[in-house]
Amino acid sequence: MKIVKIEPLFVNVSEKSNWTFFRIVTDEGLTGLGEATLQGWEAVQLACLERILPQLTGKTLDEAMPMLAVYPHAFGGLAANSVLSALELAVMDIKGQAANKPVHALLGKQQRTKVRVYANVNRCITDRSVKGYADTAREMAAQGFTAIKISPFDGVMPDEMPDPKNNKAIENGIACTYAAHEAAGPDVDILLDCHWRFTEEGGKHVIRELAPMKPFWLECLVSESPEGQPALTRVREYANEHGIRLAGAERQVAAQGFQRYVDNKLLNVVMPDIKYAGGYTEIVKICKLTGAGGIEYSPHNPTSPLCTLASLHASAVAENFLIFEHQLAENERYDEVIIGDTPPLVDGCYEIPNAPGTGMKLNDEIVRKHPWRTLAPGMIRDPKLG
Repeated sequence: MKIVKIEPLFVNVSEKSNWTFFRIVTDEGLTGLGEATLQGWEAVQLACLERILPQLTGKTLDEAMPMLAVYPHAFGGLAANSVLSALELAVMDIKGQAANKPVHALLGKQQRTKVRVYANVNRCITDRSVKGYADTAREMAAQGFTAIKISPFDGVMPDEMPDPKNNKAIENGIACTYAAHEAAGPDVDILLDCHWRFTEEGGKHVIRELAPMKPFWLECLVSESPEGQPALTRVREYANEHGIRLAGAERQVAAQGFQRYVDNKLLNVVMPDIKYAGGYTEIVKICKLTGAGGIEYSPHNPTSPLCTLASLHASAVAENFLIFEHQLAENERYDEVIIGDTPPLVDGCYEIPNAPGTGMKLNDEIVRKHPWRTLAPGMIRDPKLG
């Protein structure tokens, strides 16, 4: 079975989001789908695809796989690695369909038939006040989620500490967190995504203030850059002393890139993103590496239903799996873009899919109806973060 065509497919979801997909077409009529969503970098992704396309066209699936390897030091950075990761997902989708097996059956021994899910409300929440976070948490609990992730520290910037405006934003974020915790009830865990907004001192302040409510984790609290590793280790130790996990590493690539997280004990939970980190192949390696180092795995999954399904397949075989991220839909397009079924939430969990391949086809009519558009600069994360 040979690759005859690769189609880039972009869908505008909202003023905040475009989704990027790549579809591989084979000479035997099977097609596979992969996701590479990377807000604001779509044009660069197209250039990366054009660069590798001549090398892949005409190759068998097995010949193509080594060409889709990702590296932390790659010149193309996350944009190039996202394209390679998406193409690996698409190849594995085809392989699963050809074998009439779900992708997870090709990855290793299945460890579970369902996963606990948390609701990421960051993109769907419109009222970002204390009351808004409380109302949203209450609604998510009513829908059956047993864990909810919020991102309440809007406006906090690490290079502006200390500053009265920054301090006010921090205290507001803490108030939003306590309001969400109270509204959701004692049986619902609260997770916080901090988007690398804090210095070491600011991060420790947040840990102390939130320790009484015991958040499930603090995610991306401080910079994960190589020069920031000593501070990250100290913050992780401080969080653990207060009974709180530290999570992160959503932009890290390949098992090779995760070695330092194990060696230096930087985090309690790693969150590799299957559409950046190298697809299924590298996620399996990452989970084995980090699991052996006593670190838990939770997939970073804040985009389309395809990434949800792909991450479910990877989670099925991960021995160190902890909890699964589900991005709450920004609008109806989340359900419209998919042909196939997404798993329903049952007792706070999703079942592992068992359809051949990944289990999703793209609705081309929706793709044509909502083409990619340039996002406003304010919708792209500030480069000072991270």
